[in-house]
Amino acid sequence: MSVPGQPRTPLVIRPEQARQYDMGRMRASFHADGAETDHRYALSEWWLEPHTGGPGVHAHGDDHIFYVIAGTLTICLDGVWSEAPRGSFILIPGGTLHDFENRGTAPCGFININVPAGFEQKMPELVEWFAEHPLSDA
Repeated sequence: MSVPGQPRTPLVIRPEQARQYDMGRMRASFHADGAETDHRYALSEWWLEPHTGGPGVHAHGDDHIFYVIAGTLTICLDGVWSEAPRGSFILIPGGTLHDFENRGTAPCGFININVPAGFEQKMPELVEWFAEHPLSDA
């Protein structure tokens, strides 16, 4: 863990050390949070089961950067839906209305970078919300 303004040290976080968040048909693993990055960014890995609808249109103050690592992510940016296959880069500037889902027959995974960090603090609330509002079919 770093102290803001102090020199940081290199860090290796193994898969089993990531903070896991199960949201039913969607799950997230946070590998680096603000505590590890001097609050500059958070890095997480997200997976959606096949035919899984998204969380609904929403916006955040922070930038989201997605990089699709498996399957095809269907993404909605400012009301326009498009397909983002493996290898796609997606930039969602803070304040942009967006949604995402997996309309495919295979699991879909993406790396998410939040700039600045802070989104990770909302994860316990999101887990509770998704327990009460399960994701639907895409």
